[in-house]
Amino acid sequence: MAILEIKHVSKFFGGLAAVSDVSFQLEQGMIMGLIGPNGAGKTTLFNCITGYYPPSRGEIMFNGRTINGLHPDVVCKRGMVRTWQKVRPLAKMSVVDNVMVGALCRTNSLKKAREMAMEQVKVVRLEHRADFPAGGLPIGERKKLEVARVLATQPRLLLLDEVMGGLNPSESEEIIQLILDIRKLGITQMVIEHDMKAIMRISDRVVVLCSGEKLAEGAPQEIVNNPEVITAYLGSE
Repeated sequence: MAILEIKHVSKFFGGLAAVSDVSFQLEQGMIMGLIGPNGAGKTTLFNCITGYYPPSRGEIMFNGRTINGLHPDVVCKRGMVRTWQKVRPLAKMSVVDNVMVGALCRTNSLKKAREMAMEQVKVVRLEHRADFPAGGLPIGERKKLEVARVLATQPRLLLLDEVMGGLNPSESEEIIQLILDIRKLGITQMVIEHDMKAIMRISDRVVVLCSGEKLAEGAPQEIVNNPEVITAYLGSE
């Protein structure tokens, strides 16, 4: 069953098409990789899906209902949420208080929000940092905090935008394992990532964008052997 349907979605800025006539479906429980060169339209598409930009054309359906034009907070409450390339925690607040911000999407009780937040802090293995100021975390732990905060909103669909960006191999491996752990929780995921090895490991299916258009879609092995993808994304045959 498709949890997300993207139907001929385009996004124009002036006369420039940042996303052009993109269509695909994301099945419940799947991890989908979204890849492409810089400027391919990946983050713009995420913004359209989650309500930060209204699509210029096309339709976005989540759980069988059209969500075109809904604000991000409404989309979040319906069960879809995203992370950002540049993590910006509330620096003077503790790790658990940062995660409580996400939990307050689901409850007005500070006690319940703290309980929910601590659950997600444990999921991302930051319980030893629960009371630590978020601004003092190294980048790898800030990325985990970002994931914990969106998990606290209790999503059905999680969109991760370059969550491994700027990390060393050891930190990236921890995020890969976290993504796989999140799938065990029954949460569907779409992941933007430039690390092809990581995408091939975690993805059930991969969509490739190039210059705002969908270049290819398929299983990871099909994508890595696709001559058009090799030329457009890797730059050589």
